[in-house]
Amino acid sequence: MEALVHITGYAGTEVEVRGQGTVSSFRLACTPRVRVKGGEYGDGNTTWIEVSCFRGLADHVAQSIRKGDPVVVIGRLRTSIWEKNGQVYDRLGIEADTVGHDLSKGTSMFRRKPRASVPGTTEADEPPPDEVAEAGPAAEERAAQAA
Repeated sequence: MEALVHITGYAGTEVEVRGQGTVSSFRLACTPRVRVKGGEYGDGNTTWIEVSCFRGLADHVAQSIRKGDPVVVIGRLRTSIWEKNGQVYDRLGIEADTVGHDLSKGTSMFRRKPRASVPGTTEADEPPPDEVAEAGPAAEERAAQAA
């Protein structure tokens, strides 16, 4: 059974790119607010989690996420185990399926990745890159009025 998780936090490092852009990773920092003595609130212990991204997501994350950005990550929880100088170490990580900005903390502007050209099509067959397709009854009504 897979351990699927959804976590929010801040990009604690810049995104590191490896494998000719097919793999990227960053450390996610999650610091909870906790009640301390006297009923006041303060920062709790920070949890650090390595977020790994692959293929197209790796490229998009490298272009979009910067250190300090609030993010939402959805993926599979993984444990990496290694040995160094006779000592065994382990670290929790997430193999990400989805990474995005946490819009409860600010705004973001989405830009669709341009489509790869399909052999046999011309530039005139493809919509302009900044054109956004509309859907739904209102868009259909506007299209009918324009015709």
